[in-house]
Amino acid sequence: MLDYTRFDAIMAEAARIAMAEFPGAGNETTAWRKEDDTPVCAADLAVNRFLAESLRDLLPSAGWLSEETADNPDRVKGGLLWLVDPIDGTRDFLRGRAGWAVSVALISNGRPLIARLAAPARGEIWAAEAGRGARRNGLALKASTRAAFDGARIPADATMRLPPLVNVPKPNSIALRIALVASGEADVAASTRLGYEWDIGAAALIAREAGATVTDATGGQLAFNKADPRAKGILATAPAIHSAATDWLAGRDDRLRHN
Repeated sequence: MLDYTRFDAIMAEAARIAMAEFPGAGNETTAWRKEDDTPVCAADLAVNRFLAESLRDLLPSAGWLSEETADNPDRVKGGLLWLVDPIDGTRDFLRGRAGWAVSVALISNGRPLIARLAAPARGEIWAAEAGRGARRNGLALKASTRAAFDGARIPADATMRLPPLVNVPKPNSIALRIALVASGEADVAASTRLGYEWDIGAAALIAREAGATVTDATGGQLAFNKADPRAKGILATAPAIHSAATDWLAGRDDRLRHN
């Protein structure tokens, strides 16, 4: 169905476009605040324009949903959808830090079918296809198999205390935090923030294909290409600790107890 060679070449070019404006590589980009007060920069829009043209040309039958494109409600009428965050982790991008990625997933009937995360500042390409496993830089991934919740590793800021969990370095990109569970470098990645499908679509498939359990923050099933593209947070864990992690999140955020 998909020319993977062309797809991977498109992802490589998107990563190159982003790196050409990455402050951490000595470049400059222009940044401003959106209406919701989140940051956006010229690199976000440049990558978005390139992907919109290239991915639509690669698979014309697929719809389009991106953080940096006005939503077209007609997208829900199709079975296929490109789900894109041109730079997930814009704050790290603007700070010159490596914790950002270009996130692309192909959604089929509400589920991720193909996923890529390009994290060029980290020298990483994460990839997955449904039923075919997940890889980082071509090497197969195996998710964390931790059995005890106490002492589990979570990507979090050093100043944030999250007992009984243990902090490990946190990229700003939620997609990369989920991917760290896929690689076994973290045991839990969680957010109770009401985010969007494009934040998590690609990483959710990568983590699942590596053997992690992935749900929304309440423990519910994730669905994509919904009319309302918001997502009730994310929880990706080693399978044996997912139930404990769900209870822990509910205890930290009263909103989750009523959903």
